[in-house]
Amino acid sequence: MNTAQAVDTVKNYLLDLQDRICAGLEAADGRARFSEDSWTREAGGGGRTRVIGDGALIEKGGVNFSHVFGTNLPPSASAHRPELAGRSFQALGVSLVIHPENPHVPTSHANVRFFIADKPGEEPVWWFGGGFDLTPYYGVEEDCVHWHQVAHDACAPFGDEVYPRYKQWCDDYFLLKHRGEPRGIGGLFFDDLNAGSFEDCLAFMQSVGDAYLKAYLPIVERRKRTPFSPAQRDFQAFRRGRYVEFNLVYDRGTLFGLQSGGRTESILMSLPPVVRWGYDWKPEPGTPEARLTEYFLKDRDWLSEARG
Repeated sequence: MNTAQAVDTVKNYLLDLQDRICAGLEAADGRARFSEDSWTREAGGGGRTRVIGDGALIEKGGVNFSHVFGTNLPPSASAHRPELAGRSFQALGVSLVIHPENPHVPTSHANVRFFIADKPGEEPVWWFGGGFDLTPYYGVEEDCVHWHQVAHDACAPFGDEVYPRYKQWCDDYFLLKHRGEPRGIGGLFFDDLNAGSFEDCLAFMQSVGDAYLKAYLPIVERRKRTPFSPAQRDFQAFRRGRYVEFNLVYDRGTLFGLQSGGRTESILMSLPPVVRWGYDWKPEPGTPEARLTEYFLKDRDWLSEARG
């Protein structure tokens, strides 16, 4: 496997993906536009951070591309992979988080990434990772089923077992262990993918990356004109606190970025603009706010339930 050719192939796809996702989100917002901040990393590499905010739809969002490299791996990457010791590395990815202003439009997150580590005289160690997940504040079954149907369809060409495996991995990964609740209604999560050829694994990563807009934009169009109250905005801010807790305590990408000397502003772009915590606050029983955790934030098989 030629490292330079593999990196170029992945990089070209990721840059194009970033362009397409930004264009789709700008069209959905209808007012705001992404601004771009190109940056370089002193230890090697750089990227282009694109941010959007104060729009007709998007309160804060970012779609980031990064390509970083170096001679030593950070602890978050090498702790569970001792065979990476002594290898140089390259890591490329597109990562995005969209925080709409309207509480009826879910927050969405997606990323696709490629990692390769070299050592003279040995074959490179490489893998792909990524996925997408949805964090509603006011759940709608139609939206949950659609989100998971697109995830299923992205996986289908690669085997019947792929979607159930990566759906479960997503449910297990996006779990706030200290609270015993999931961050959202899940989607797909995969990592360390190198089974089969580079071309096959690349094709799967591309299928997941290409599916994000298909999954998210129909939900946005259905919900973005729903009226909302100040009390619903307060609940959204409270639930966003859970999002912050996960990203700062558990998220691998955040830890890798900070430990590898990544660009702090780009790494923490995922954090929402307005958030709050209340001591032991709980919604009133029987309310839509209570239904979020009682019904939607569960390990559900949305597609099987929809089929009856």
